[in-house]
Amino acid sequence: MSTTLLIIFILVYAAIALEHYLHINKSSSALIGSGLLWIVYALATDSGQINKELSDSLISTAQIVFFLIGAMTIVEVVDAHQGFDVITTKIKTNQLKNLMWMVGIVTFFLSSILDNLTTAIVMVSLMKKILDQNEDRLLFAGIIIIAANAGGAWTPIGDVTTTMLWIGGQITSLAIMKSVFIPAIISLLIPLLFIAWSLKGKEVILSQKNIEEKFAITSLFERNVMFYMGLGVLVTVPIFKTLTGLPPFMGILFGLGLLWLVGDLIHSRKNEDDRETLTLVHALSRIDMASIVFFIGILLAVATLEHAHILSAIAHWLDSVVGDQAIIVILIGLVSAVVDNVPLVAASMGMYSLEEYPTDSFLWQFLAYSAGTGGSILIIGSAAGVAAMGLEKIDFFWYVKNISGLALIGYLAGAGAYILQYNLTH
Repeated sequence: MSTTLLIIFILVYAAIALEHYLHINKSSSALIGSGLLWIVYALATDSGQINKELSDSLISTAQIVFFLIGAMTIVEVVDAHQGFDVITTKIKTNQLKNLMWMVGIVTFFLSSILDNLTTAIVMVSLMKKILDQNEDRLLFAGIIIIAANAGGAWTPIGDVTTTMLWIGGQITSLAIMKSVFIPAIISLLIPLLFIAWSLKGKEVILSQKNIEEKFAITSLFERNVMFYMGLGVLVTVPIFKTLTGLPPFMGILFGLGLLWLVGDLIHSRKNEDDRETLTLVHALSRIDMASIVFFIGILLAVATLEHAHILSAIAHWLDSVVGDQAIIVILIGLVSAVVDNVPLVAASMGMYSLEEYPTDSFLWQFLAYSAGTGGSILIIGSAAGVAAMGLEKIDFFWYVKNISGLALIGYLAGAGAYILQYNLTH
């Protein structure tokens, strides 16, 4: 049975990794894979045991999915109110080098509060409006990908993988922020220094295209209220979890309800057509349900390997062959440049137990860094990279030639910084 499960999972994993070449959505691959894996596992296992294990897997998966739905909806509400203009309108300079620094730093911190995918879309879209030269926009897109992934790695809400580790109990919010912030910012600063230096002396050439701006149906007051309240809800979820002991999805859903109430109150006097596009009902229709379905499929698929004790066997094999835990995690980060980091982290959570590696241990914090930032090495290695690839039509080999090497150096430098920091403090 174990061999059959492993073969099915490898084939599913390959289909997910080759999504853009096969033209088959990774969500369908994940759902088919999870169905096949559970069918094979069920046929070889006692029905009473399978029902209990499936129920346990469903509970842990649902917590992550509910959290993501809430967070995605809040982001869509803020965007519908043009709330991100609160940040982007403040980015003004005549020097490309200075603009690069501002965009990199803003993306890094914005990604830590929102998520790397949303932040990448917002910032790349902004650069399309500002910059006229295609080569400049490509370089900015490259640094946005690195900054978004680095920013998402050091907070529990900045990346799906860190959220998974947080909800699973592998990391806590304050500990991950303290331990991964310095390595994450180093992984950004090194590529940023090189690219900004290459732009020294160049001036910003503003886009000459006649871009038709969206008609503002919200006032400055409404934009500010929804922007700051939306970000406030996201930021206070870790505090909610600490104070109440309730899982994060309860905090995000409670905050979503408050945001919904405030939105209805401040838009109560608008005409029906304008109000409809600003409601949370409309925002729910805009969230990326394909990604939600993918998470459900891949998490349930990985759960079968965990219940069948395949992942723990792989962990023991890695420990015996590679030996050094730091090298194992660095390799996982490098692999995340090629394949999706969500199943990688899900598999790692199943490979190593909390009994052997307790909350906030070296393994989990370093995994959060490596899986989050390693995806920047190739443009297909992260959701932020794939989004930027679509928005700016970035060629895979252009990214390899101009960005991958810098991202790799930054990744390894950040990894070295984490190991050094850990050794100094433990």
